[in-house]
Amino acid sequence: MGDLFLVRHGETEWSRSGRHTGRTDVPLTDRGRTEARRLVPLIRSHRIGAAFVSPLRRARETADLIGLRDARVDADLCEWDYGGYEGVTTAEIQRSRPGWFLFTDGVAPGPPERPGETPEQVGERADRMLARVDTAFAGTEGCVVLVAHGHFLRVLTARRLGLPPSHGALFQLATGTVCRLGTEHGRPVIAGWNVSPSS
Repeated sequence: MGDLFLVRHGETEWSRSGRHTGRTDVPLTDRGRTEARRLVPLIRSHRIGAAFVSPLRRARETADLIGLRDARVDADLCEWDYGGYEGVTTAEIQRSRPGWFLFTDGVAPGPPERPGETPEQVGERADRMLARVDTAFAGTEGCVVLVAHGHFLRVLTARRLGLPPSHGALFQLATGTVCRLGTEHGRPVIAGWNVSPSS
């Protein structure tokens, strides 16, 4: 099995202000586009066998800017559906729910088109995505790249390591960075985390 590269999209206005940005389709900022372009040498120095991208604009634009224009769009790579907490910051949520923590408490229900997801539901999507990643590895000698979103990729990392979805809390993930999941003695490991050209 090759390396799995995780790319979090570049900065958006909402990520900069700490607003939970699930399904709202906000674009990258100019800084976010710069963050994405700076990742080109980190990604393109590897042989890429397959690439997948979230359908949301901020991820697709990031994929385009790093040269992954043929990445396969996959809805399972969407960010956590924050339901009633869409566009709200953690500090604002904790005013009415002291001690609230996304990875253990989940979200408040939202409108029918954005009902919200539990950590376990996000974990199920991550598991489906990892099954597709393993299928891609079986058909290629290169690495696989996923371009997606911070909270979702944190849950996916936990699941890859055999941990419950709530353990995604352990993996802080900055915008415009690359993480590498590899193997050691046949077991999944973190081989690089929050890597950017300046780190």
